[in-house]
Amino acid sequence: MTSSAPTFDVDAMLADLGRLVACESPSDDLAALERSADEIAALGRRLFGRDPERHGVHLRWTFGSPRVLVLGHHDTVWPRGTIDRWPMVVDGDRVSGPGCFDMKGGLVLAMHAVAALDSPEGVVVLWTGDEEIGAPTSQDLIVDTATGLEAALVTEPCAGGAVKVARKGIRVLRLTVTGRASHAGLEPEKGINAGVELAHHLVAVSGWARPDGLTLVPTQVQGGTTMNTVPATASAVFDMRGPSAADMDEMEQRLRALEPVLDGATIDVTRHHGRGPLEASASASLFRLARDVAMDLGQGDLGGVEVGGVSDGTFTAAAGVPTLDGLGVIGDGAHAEGEWLSLASMADRAALVHGMLDRLQREGLAP
Repeated sequence: MTSSAPTFDVDAMLADLGRLVACESPSDDLAALERSADEIAALGRRLFGRDPERHGVHLRWTFGSPRVLVLGHHDTVWPRGTIDRWPMVVDGDRVSGPGCFDMKGGLVLAMHAVAALDSPEGVVVLWTGDEEIGAPTSQDLIVDTATGLEAALVTEPCAGGAVKVARKGIRVLRLTVTGRASHAGLEPEKGINAGVELAHHLVAVSGWARPDGLTLVPTQVQGGTTMNTVPATASAVFDMRGPSAADMDEMEQRLRALEPVLDGATIDVTRHHGRGPLEASASASLFRLARDVAMDLGQGDLGGVEVGGVSDGTFTAAAGVPTLDGLGVIGDGAHAEGEWLSLASMADRAALVHGMLDRLQREGLAP
């Protein structure tokens, strides 16, 4: 059994959320991210009694010998100035504002949960500032922090009340076709039309999606130079999602094995970035713990779902660390105008995260 859950001050959490939402933090705005990191550091000083380690716009607090990681991000998809036309609004239990659901609400509840422990010994809290753009500067920090730990708890928003027990992996691939330019009116037959070559493959690849959730979707298509020139180059970016690394390897190799249709054309495939999946096996033990704690707290039977979106938790899972995602707020509308969270869920999820940390501190993670 968990120890008695503390009473979380919803008004205090709401005030903290308001300050973080008002301090905008778009992923591509370093100055804004620095200000957001300063705001979070101040919150940590008040709740934890100490400053974080600063790694650029990433913040980490380490308490004693690390055993459990609490992980998330403070960057958002919303450009600076959004708050001027869409300030945070509280309407009963519903709170809306840019970044409140994804994922500043989860950040606030997690910090209150850690602060309410009898001692934070063994806990590491890490907030990154570039998750929404693929974690180019935080990936190594996440993996270095997580490696060798017993568990990682990710307070990304939940899915309709359910935690996220599995996430698809992602790979972003670019297929580039090289042909030969020529005048489109005078001598088109001397060209090798890279756009036509690319079109053949876009049509073929569009049928590769599998019922098990493995997908390969063309997103950005580019080609040509002028309106009267046969295009010498054309390219397409593909968003690949898959439930297992093996499935993704197989589809990537299939893409790389494409043969040109037009004589003289060439094809090249490069990988831009990617994250491995969070497979259900990586979350199973923590999901059992979360369900036990939720029942102890009177929150009922906690559900678990697989989702297509990625998070920093995929890095910890790939590092061999048991990982449970979606421990954050209940709400909806991530990345959409009007995203919102349930204020009551902040207290409930703080109690859940607190209970899991308390149990992990005292008993460790049962296999």
